Amino acid sequence: MENNFQMQSQIQAPKRNLPRDVFLHLLAMVILYWSAVSFITLCWQYINYFFPDILNYGHSTDSSIRFAVASLIIVFPVFILVSRFLNKIYAKESQVRESKIRKWLIYLTLFVTALVIIGDLVFVINTFLGGEITARFILKALSVLVVAGVIFGYYLDDVRRAVPSKSSKYFAWISSIIVLAVVIGAFFIIGSPMNARLMQFDQQRVNDLQNIQSQIVNYWQRKGQLPQSLSDLNDSISGYSAPKDSQTNTPYEYNLKDSANLNFELCAVFNLDSNVNSNVKSAPVPAMYSNEISQNWNHLAGRICFERKIDNQLYPPLNKGK
Repeated sequence: MENNFQMQSQIQAPKRNLPRDVFLHLLAMVILYWSAVSFITLCWQYINYFFPDILNYGHSTDSSIRFAVASLIIVFPVFILVSRFLNKIYAKESQVRESKIRKWLIYLTLFVTALVIIGDLVFVINTFLGGEITARFILKALSVLVVAGVIFGYYLDDVRRAVPSKSSKYFAWISSIIVLAVVIGAFFIIGSPMNARLMQFDQQRVNDLQNIQSQIVNYWQRKGQLPQSLSDLNDSISGYSAPKDSQTNTPYEYNLKDSANLNFELCAVFNLDSNVNSNVKSAPVPAMYSNEISQNWNHLAGRICFERKIDNQLYPPLNKGK
């Protein structure tokens, strides 16, 4: 009879799958942190976009936005699915919800979020006392405080309950809608993947033109004259040859406007308007030319020419006086 009682007890209380529990709970917490950091990063890039800092002029935020969006598209849904799967396990095996691994990870999360909240508040007060409060700073500090506060409040309530709260489903839906809205909004800043590809081609064109421009100046300094064509820049010893358009594989256009006054122009066909389709500003231009002509690389879509004039006093021929 005693053996029968032990057998019945084993049937009524199935053995826990400890490796499964550790894997699922650890995975849920890690991707929670990843999702939270990605969401905050995306919020910060929104703030940088709508409240630009003049000190960060020319600094691209596109790569940060793309990585945050990619993370939220993949990681956050995984977090929702893992959480739902764990809730189903809790409904069948109540002892899993009371497991030590789950409580340790939750209290670790509470500890981390509490430190983030405290540190955020201390940083706000310290900045306020220093007189450096700005809209950018307040919004960034608020985004960290809200995300950390929501996570702290949710898991503090959850760890106290013997069964999952019925409101957890609503919380999952609300958080999913917010994340979805933020992700969709990001595409209005960075554009579509097709636009991103076209922008990369345009940026490569600007880089190529800057490279050619530098080689023209070097040619002038060494030979005392401007090249008649881009083929004059080719050097069999160094292996240099003028780059071609990476999208169309056609040569860039070079026009010698006035050899006596050292005027020339470089032309290329661009896909997009650099000032409309991207928050990336044109790259800084080396101070090697006269300021008589604007030296920026901003461009419209279509065929655009950049006229340049070399300052022969700043960059005289290297063999001058010999």
